Amino acid sequence: MNQSQNISHQAGQAKGQAEEKASGMMDQMSNAAQSAKESCQEAGQQMKDKAQGAADSVKDAVGANKN
Repeated sequence: MNQSQNISHQAGQAKGQAEEKASGMMDQMSNAAQSAKESCQEAGQQMKDKAQGAADSVKDAVGANKN
């Protein structure tokens, strides 16, 4: 293998490694985004449940809750 072929080979290896690293980073970012989405949905559901509980308490207090 001459010097030009060796340099080309090394460049190809470096490119492959960079692509693999970028792919791994994209996977990590995707996982982090999914986790954040799920956390936000859970927090939203908790807020909704608390608001419903508060509304029910007010209805009970004024006698408007007819369950």
